[in-house]
Amino acid sequence: MKTYTKETLIEALLQIRDMGWIPCSRQGNVGSVGNTLEDLLGIQENNLPIPNAAEWELKCQRMSTNSLITLFHSEPSPRAMRFVPNILLPYYGWTHQEAGKKYPESEMSFRQTINAVRRSDRGFMVQVNNKDRKIEISFDAKEVALHHKAWLDTVSMRIGLSELNPKPYWGFDDLFHIAGTKLLNTFYIEAETKRVQKQTYFHYKNITILRGFNLENFIKSIEFGEILVDFDARTGHNHGTKFRTRKNNLPNLYAEVKKID
Repeated sequence: MKTYTKETLIEALLQIRDMGWIPCSRQGNVGSVGNTLEDLLGIQENNLPIPNAAEWELKCQRMSTNSLITLFHSEPSPRAMRFVPNILLPYYGWTHQEAGKKYPESEMSFRQTINAVRRSDRGFMVQVNNKDRKIEISFDAKEVALHHKAWLDTVSMRIGLSELNPKPYWGFDDLFHIAGTKLLNTFYIEAETKRVQKQTYFHYKNITILRGFNLENFIKSIEFGEILVDFDARTGHNHGTKFRTRKNNLPNLYAEVKKID
């Protein structure tokens, strides 16, 4: 596995940019634009909370997409409860759309992306508790949409319709440690995409250096709904809980933003 300094990583990225259209090396992979770049750089894919290019994190996205950028993975506290697979999935989950097809009839799902501005149609919401320095997940049965009434009735039978107790949460300090370690300095690369005879090609075009992750702006972005919490669990596998942001908000999380010409 190669390691890079800031200077050698810039040089490598500029060389890749100047290569023009590059065939995708991970056909059919949702994250193929980032995986292909990692292959070109000789960096092994990892989901660990450490930078994946020496002291720099790489974030890569297609220019044409409005998809959220994953900042990092982190499961909520109390950690010993394993809240997502042990509480949210069995008591608040719903029948997986592939139950009885790809998965067993009993397969349940708890998959939704929520924010701190408004509740989801299933009544869940992110809350910033500045007093106790926590990011919490809240549930309000009164805010569940009418088309989810049948599901809500099952929740009532399984656990009742009260607020979550305890609420799953992330302490500010824990989040600061994760974000400050993984996202302190970031290269953000955007790629144009085209398909020719069923082959996808990428042109890694825009290179931006983001330095000095700002923890205060991180919390504000959660409050303003610019950073969201994404749950993605099913009975057979918890794909992990993610903190994600809109790509136009990413520069707001840093003290210094510099585009490389």
